[in-house]
Amino acid sequence: MNFNELNLIQPLLRAVAEAGYTEPSPIQEKTIPYVLSGSDVLGCAQTGTGKTAAFALPILQNLSRGRRTGKIRALILTPTRELALQNQESFLAYGKYLHLKSGVIFGGVGQNPQVEMLKAGPDILVATPGRLNDLIGQGFIRLDGLEIFVLDEADRMLDMGFIHDVRRVLQKLPEKRQTLFFSATMPPEIEKLADSILFEPKTVKVDPVTSTVDAIDQSLYYVDKGNKKLLLAELLRSPDVTSALVFTRTKHGADRVVRELAREGIASMAIHGNKSQNARQNALTAFKSGEIRVLIATDIAARGIDIIELSHVFNYDLPHEPETYIHRIGRTGRAGHGGTAVSFCDFDEIDDLKAIEKLIGLKIPVKESPWPMVILEKSEKPVQQPRPSRAAPHAPAPAPVRRQPSVRPAPAAPRDAVRAPRRSGRRGQQGSR
Repeated sequence: MNFNELNLIQPLLRAVAEAGYTEPSPIQEKTIPYVLSGSDVLGCAQTGTGKTAAFALPILQNLSRGRRTGKIRALILTPTRELALQNQESFLAYGKYLHLKSGVIFGGVGQNPQVEMLKAGPDILVATPGRLNDLIGQGFIRLDGLEIFVLDEADRMLDMGFIHDVRRVLQKLPEKRQTLFFSATMPPEIEKLADSILFEPKTVKVDPVTSTVDAIDQSLYYVDKGNKKLLLAELLRSPDVTSALVFTRTKHGADRVVRELAREGIASMAIHGNKSQNARQNALTAFKSGEIRVLIATDIAARGIDIIELSHVFNYDLPHEPETYIHRIGRTGRAGHGGTAVSFCDFDEIDDLKAIEKLIGLKIPVKESPWPMVILEKSEKPVQQPRPSRAAPHAPAPAPVRRQPSVRPAPAAPRDAVRAPRRSGRRGQQGSR
């Protein structure tokens, strides 16, 4: 099947062709007709399957049929700033031959430019929950004219603790609307949320979480934690690694890997929640443009990174949640392209590896490391000593003793009369010590 068979209008087909796409992905093939018909959709698809175009293309077509009202007609709610920007880029690329306006809002930056954009009356708004609720509360956003609502990456909304914010948004939506609900996984909480907001939805399931992208070559190295930096640098020097996304479990770990690679002469940048929005965007821009070929990221920050020809994903730290492994390696092998996923495993991560292999239903092929794992026992986490109570006598001497010299002068008396007793008294104290 090609895009011409999906009943898309010519301006969209032209934009899709210019973006380099010829055949729709499975989720696009299944979802686009449902959205064009006005049905609610429940989509379960892993990352990298072309989900954004699956809802962006039919939304643009449906909105182009109606008259511009100056009100927000479609709202796409996403968990992260990176994903919001990625969605906005897609709407701009696919809708460039249509007379529709789109905009994006997110936290971490000043709101004034976003408020000015809202005053221009966008037809389509991409937003993160926190900033959206803030601007609704300030009276800058009304959703009474909304026709289409998209909840993207619902499972990540749950993981990041945004479900309460999502429910606040839902209270502002008109009852009569089309709702599109997308999630990579479907835990019970997400199924319950979907049931509460969807009306007779069409269900689309592509590449369930228990399957991995066939085009990805997976491999595993057993290596001690202290040698991971050496192994990573060695592998990154291969000419086959044209672009690499390296995942760490923590923000501090991401910064540490950047410093360690710099010592090896390898330039890289990190993106995570502690970075400013400008710093994160600069890192993404440098990575996409090829200025740097290595990007270090945490899982949450990596949501929204969409690079079609990403050659390698490295799991510097294995994730505690096996589903996260699927999301990570799905960053390569996108849109049918080949890709490579390399994972490092130290002894502390053996249980995480077992959970991953159980989920994906296969043993990840093991490669021999130049620095083989030699530590075969779990590291002991340092036991933190309880903080002493303020009332505990931990000070060497109470404050009054230190102030004693200030009262040394005796009342009016001859100096000879007081010196002798004082000397004997001091000697007595020193002897007792």
